[in-house]
Amino acid sequence: MSNVATSGFGLMAFTADIDADYVLRYQQWHNCEHIPERVSIPGFIEGRRYRAVSDAPHFLMFYETDATSVLASDAYMAALNAPTDWTREALTHFRNPVRSIYSRIAETGGPTAWPAPYVTAMQFDLPDGDEHECAGAWLEALGRCQGVVRARLWRADAAVGNITTSERKIYGGGPGKQAYFAMIEQRLPPERLPDPIVAGDAARAVRRADEQRGSYWLEMALRAPETSHRGK
Repeated sequence: MSNVATSGFGLMAFTADIDADYVLRYQQWHNCEHIPERVSIPGFIEGRRYRAVSDAPHFLMFYETDATSVLASDAYMAALNAPTDWTREALTHFRNPVRSIYSRIAETGGPTAWPAPYVTAMQFDLPDGDEHECAGAWLEALGRCQGVVRARLWRADAAVGNITTSERKIYGGGPGKQAYFAMIEQRLPPERLPDPIVAGDAARAVRRADEQRGSYWLEMALRAPETSHRGK
């Protein structure tokens, strides 16, 4: 039996700053209540939280699911519309929140037994017609870069991302404005490796706009129990 997790086709990615005096309480909530609650929902595969390598109180939280439809399912909506008391408290300490729903459109590399200790995440837009190049030669070049475990490209699902819920009313954020999200999983800190974006652009320059980029290290990861029984 393999302990390698499935690579999901749905993704909820959430970035936010957390009030500095609440970070420890936030980490306790996210580790001990929120991630376990979310990954117990049918169709959820894994939840992770990464912190900015700058050590600022800025976090990337995400959940992989079987498909984006899971992120509009009755079970997930029920959780979003009935937040626990601790969740209500925690969400009031989120600053500059951005929560987006994505569908995976390309992947190079594959899931491993252990979550990547570092990720480079990038949100951006593409001119019409450039998605094919971005999902092909550009992403493949990222995957060949030294230290990269896996690289994935996601496209925003605005219909699901714009659903209003009780939780969203508390933290006040919504989807990001960019249509694409690249996640590059790495074995070592970014400063010890060649820049994978530079490698991708050298192989196939892709015209990107409204680009935002961040580097993060792993704080927490939890897979749904049934994940170990799934194939890729």
